[in-house]
Amino acid sequence: MSQIIRRIGVSPRARGSVGGGNCPDIFELADGNFAVIGTDITDKLDGELPSDASRADYERIVVITRETLVRAKADIPEA
Repeated sequence: MSQIIRRIGVSPRARGSVGGGNCPDIFELADGNFAVIGTDITDKLDGELPSDASRADYERIVVITRETLVRAKADIPEA
């Protein structure tokens, strides 16, 4: 299993989340992949995936706020 190397973007607290109930986050992993904490909306969007998209049984569709991704943009590597 991979280890978290760093947060991508700013912390949830810096985005105004202090209660712990709305804390989407993005992390870079040691293997070069990314881990995302978001709201699981698989049941809602699974049937709306385009015909050229699919997910495995072990994969989930998660949503993060626009602010989370926008504020992470500067930390996302180009390659």
